[in-house]
Amino acid sequence: MIELNEQQRQRLEKAEALREQGIDPYPPHSHRTHTAEEALARFTEIEPTLDTEHDPETITVAGRVTAVRDMGKSVFAHIRDGSGAIQVYLRRNVVGDDALAHFKRFIDLGDFIEAEGNLFRTRTGEVTVEVKAFRLLAKAINPPPEKWHGLQDVETRYRQRYADLMANEETRRIFVIRANAIRAIRRFLDERGFLEVETPVLQPLYGGAAARPFTTYYNALDQTFYLRIADELYLKRLLVGGYERVYEIAKDFRNEGIDARHSPEFTMLEFYMAYADYHDVMELVEEMFVYVAEQALGTTKLTYAGHEIDLTPPWPRVPLRQALIDATGIDYREVTDQRELYERAKALGADVEPTTVWPRIIDELMKTFVRPNLIQPTFLVDYPVELSPLAKRSPEDPSIAERFQPFIAGMEMGNAFTELNDPMDQLERFLAQARDRAAGDLEAMPIDDDFINALMYGMPPTGGFGLGIDRLTMLLTDQQNIREVILFPHLRSKPTPILAGLPTPSTETDDDA
Repeated sequence: MIELNEQQRQRLEKAEALREQGIDPYPPHSHRTHTAEEALARFTEIEPTLDTEHDPETITVAGRVTAVRDMGKSVFAHIRDGSGAIQVYLRRNVVGDDALAHFKRFIDLGDFIEAEGNLFRTRTGEVTVEVKAFRLLAKAINPPPEKWHGLQDVETRYRQRYADLMANEETRRIFVIRANAIRAIRRFLDERGFLEVETPVLQPLYGGAAARPFTTYYNALDQTFYLRIADELYLKRLLVGGYERVYEIAKDFRNEGIDARHSPEFTMLEFYMAYADYHDVMELVEEMFVYVAEQALGTTKLTYAGHEIDLTPPWPRVPLRQALIDATGIDYREVTDQRELYERAKALGADVEPTTVWPRIIDELMKTFVRPNLIQPTFLVDYPVELSPLAKRSPEDPSIAERFQPFIAGMEMGNAFTELNDPMDQLERFLAQARDRAAGDLEAMPIDDDFINALMYGMPPTGGFGLGIDRLTMLLTDQQNIREVILFPHLRSKPTPILAGLPTPSTETDDDA
């Protein structure tokens, strides 16, 4: 058994003492009539019409105790709920000696309480509830982190996000903005005739992106399944089936490294629109970013990592080939040999290996030498077909795929194509991916026979787009680490038990006895 620390022990003893008095320290119901925000708004509205200093209507507020000032014959406290904070005031000649003593003895910082009383404004100008009765709603055994001065340790903030949210208003703000951005995306697409759908998370064959999957075993089907790496191939099946505009906001999973901009579990928006190409999608993406920023932030101008970003369209369209020539001096049309391209990329300092296939070297050159300099919103367009196995060839140049990626503040924000709808071309691309896999590219896509079969029924000309919701939130909230915008990011397990002080289950066996 692990020993409780002194504060935990004292708080548990208070909970037990309340039970002995017949008081449940965790009652099942609250009778709150107003949030803190609603209470403050109410008093601001009615104050000019009051004949007395107190609002005659009795209200009940509830929330977590974040501050207490003991004035002897009275107590001031602040409680916080999901809408904000409000002050409560307990006066001995209103609540009585016993109730005031009970509050001082049993109520600690971090506890949830319910307070019934009348609103008034103190001499210092703060709208306050003068309490007539109060009740404990939940006894906190752990004291609040650093007494509300802000939880600073990064690892603790990620491991105990609940404590981070309690202590840091900025953290709460980030996730409100994230929710507002997702809500705005849905509204934007719904209003333009898109249908929100759900596709499988567990898939018998992964695809739709270049990535390594997480693998699991489906006992009921006696078959290996994969956590999806993208929604793309299922969503395009729906266009084959007759829907013209579909989207999904969903969790995807890629079994790869973790860094400031990558999480193996992440949230994606993907949408597909029939009778459109990548030019149409670019215009829609510009419009969507503007709409989302206005809804989530109230502006299309924002700051990220010290850069002033303006989302106002139109965004520049820069061919990938030209961007690479300008940044590296390498024209990939002239350097078609894998070994030569590798040697030139390595000489520039790109992170490539002798076995890295030609398309991956191009991608690495872009990530290393082009992407960091794309600060203002920019579309990189027209990628090599070898790097874009799901994108349609350009009619003007069959070696080029009609593909674009938006970049903002040096971050890749998404990926988009004029979707490949020629089943035989798609099959050949899959076969090329298979050759890359055999050459050592573990992220190359497997051949999806069923998707080829779907395309053989016919899919209309289509434009599609994928957006990383986590990176969008990073942009909107000026966060440089993706873990700051994921509520519960993955971390390496630690052996230290979280529930310090509580008895652990016995591991004794008959042999141990």
